[in-house]
Amino acid sequence: MARTWRELFITDEPVADRAAAEEEPDRRGGFFRRLRDNMAKSRQALGAELQASVFQTLDDETWERLEETLIYADVGATTTAKIVERLETEAGSGDLASGEDLTRRLQELLADAARTGDDKIDLRHEPTVILMTGVNGTGKTTTIGKIAHHLVHEMGKSVLLAAGDTFRAAAVEQLGIWAERVGTDFIRAEHGSDPGAVAYDAIDAARARGRDVVIIDTAGRLHTQQHLMDELRKVRKVIQKQIPDAPHETLLTIDATTGQNGLRQAMLFREAVDVDGIVLTKLDGTAKGGIALAIAQELGVPVKLIGIGETLEDLRPFDPDDFARALLEV
Repeated sequence: MARTWRELFITDEPVADRAAAEEEPDRRGGFFRRLRDNMAKSRQALGAELQASVFQTLDDETWERLEETLIYADVGATTTAKIVERLETEAGSGDLASGEDLTRRLQELLADAARTGDDKIDLRHEPTVILMTGVNGTGKTTTIGKIAHHLVHEMGKSVLLAAGDTFRAAAVEQLGIWAERVGTDFIRAEHGSDPGAVAYDAIDAARARGRDVVIIDTAGRLHTQQHLMDELRKVRKVIQKQIPDAPHETLLTIDATTGQNGLRQAMLFREAVDVDGIVLTKLDGTAKGGIALAIAQELGVPVKLIGIGETLEDLRPFDPDDFARALLEV
């Protein structure tokens, strides 16, 4: 699973040099500390409860309370049932002798549940087209800007941003600010213009200018608004007319604070377009961090990026092991 930006992206270029590799453990450690600190609400809802009481004695009440705790954290009923059944079986066979053993094993099972599919993003296309989707308020435009920053400054890629959300002037302005800040090309159109035309022009421009990556924003739409979901399909078809195998990556931003509603959003977006990965934002503001596991297990779509704050470093490739540790370590 990807733990760094260089591990997230697939390129034909050689791996990072030794100096960069030596710096990475410190950066990983720093990010884990931020992850742990910023997921305090989820950890308090889950880890503290477990440490305080759940595993003091092993009986039917123990497993019931564990189920309640995991479901409260939005791990999901199906995933919770599998994890608790596995733990109960292993405890009954004597494989887990203490509360510490049970907590360690729970951490392993949570991490395993969060793993699914291919968590990488392939940049070996000329250009690579990334389509960003999601409802308003999930942090989609900010996520685009942060991804562009890492592509430019860590991967050395040239990037073009396209303002396909032609209905919200604020979204276009925000994306333009990110383009200027990061130093990328920027394509926009008149308010209310056809989003498909913006996507078309962006790919044309990227080819003409030799840009490596095109990131196309789309209108933040509610999954219940069928005409907007139809428009999203249209944008995808326009892209495919230019590059048949594009978009090469379709990312869906989900606000973690919405819990199970975010899971339902993901299900319906997946029906409209082929979602390749989830960007799970605002994990620092929720006790429902377990939604990452529910998405992976119930949708089979990998969480590729998580957001735990406002800074550039607070958007990071998702690592299931670190995530499970951050949930449980009190």
